[in-house]
Amino acid sequence: MDIYTIRQKLRTTRLSDIPLRVTFYARVSTDSDEQLNSLDNQIGYYRDYITRNPAWTFIDGYIDEGLSGMTTRKRDNFQRMVQDAKDDKFDLILTKEITRFARNTLDSIRYTRELLSAGVGVFFQNDNINTFDEDSELRLTIMSGIAQDELRKLSSRVRFGHQQAIKNNVVLGNSRIFGYRKDSRRLVIDENEAPMVRELFELYDTDHYRMKQI
Repeated sequence: MDIYTIRQKLRTTRLSDIPLRVTFYARVSTDSDEQLNSLDNQIGYYRDYITRNPAWTFIDGYIDEGLSGMTTRKRDNFQRMVQDAKDDKFDLILTKEITRFARNTLDSIRYTRELLSAGVGVFFQNDNINTFDEDSELRLTIMSGIAQDELRKLSSRVRFGHQQAIKNNVVLGNSRIFGYRKDSRRLVIDENEAPMVRELFELYDTDHYRMKQI
């Protein structure tokens, strides 16, 4: 179904009542267990959401794990999705929000335009933006700009937190560092594991062993 026909139908019909082949895009930015569980929940949600609509045909989704949303260049499944759109494998992509799709304003506009030129729309659920709507690009530009600015602020706060932690000799993150244990948020030598660590360094210092050999 071409974009013109879909836009005509949207004047009197809900998106969920238009016969479309629908897929989804999901992404988590880390590969932690908590985030991967969230990803499983997203997959289950979209499968149920799409198959519950009688007018829609479910198409397997596209998932990227443990990758940043700041750029789309390294997201293999995202790129595969764009290519499949050009190959006419679906009509609509559902995604949670702009920040799951792209946090870069230029990427957001570029790819939604590219998908529309292939006859494929994107529905950002949390942002309530449907790119089949004729006024969607303005709203998308504003919302993706806000998302990009939030990422910049978050990055700045994280850097500041790390700098303060370094000044205070505080270790951030987990304590799974062989040869050390965490005590009052600081690393201290684990004397049970320390002999092996020292031996490894001594072996490396002889120049007789490479890292891979050790």
